[in-house]
Amino acid sequence: MNLDPKKTVGELALETPALLPVFEELGIDYCCGGQVPLEQACRKAEVPVEQVAQRLEERAAIAQERERDWMNEPLFGLVAYIVNHHHYFTRRETARLEELLRKVCDAHGEKRPELFRMRDLFRALSGELHMHMAREEQVLFPYITDLEKRVTRHEPVLPPPFGTVLNPIRMMMHEHDSAGETLKALRSLAAGYAVPAEACMSWRALYQGLQEFEQDLHRHIHLENNLLFPRAAKLEEKVETRAATA
Repeated sequence: MNLDPKKTVGELALETPALLPVFEELGIDYCCGGQVPLEQACRKAEVPVEQVAQRLEERAAIAQERERDWMNEPLFGLVAYIVNHHHYFTRRETARLEELLRKVCDAHGEKRPELFRMRDLFRALSGELHMHMAREEQVLFPYITDLEKRVTRHEPVLPPPFGTVLNPIRMMMHEHDSAGETLKALRSLAAGYAVPAEACMSWRALYQGLQEFEQDLHRHIHLENNLLFPRAAKLEEKVETRAATA
């Protein structure tokens, strides 16, 4: 597969969703770091661009068939997918993983104090994500879907209480960055989620669950940062342009 190393990681991820598991595997940040050119992202991850292309060639054909084309789907469908899939997964898994962390800390924390730090970090992340998702579902997402509906029907667009959609978007992206840093800290404390030899089944399940949680949150942030938010901003800009020329 031919990859343009000048394109950003986010652009490539949007064009070919099959790249997402490859980026995960190679440690290339495509969500919070989605605006970085591929060649720069590869240097940071210490991975040759050619290796990325080879991995993508192996996976892209099969994985791409299973992905929806969110670049052309209606925004209300994308919002529904984020809420029903990613928000649901996050709420379910934070509860499960917090309980696993409690059990593993009780059993192994005395000898492995880094587990307590992981527990505290994840609790904080869980609380922040729950508030973050609530703000999206109660304020930002309803505005985006209403905006799309009114534009499609050529109806007047009501002015948002936050001035412009860019204001809550900036806040959400800042919170995404914070979540991304916490994920990195968790991975570092867990030594890359390498399972220790003495790990019990709960500990093994915890590390597997944290890795899956990290991967899902990366995809979640990617869909918002690189797709939903830019499309919503362009839609609002279109409305403003139309009003100015009316």
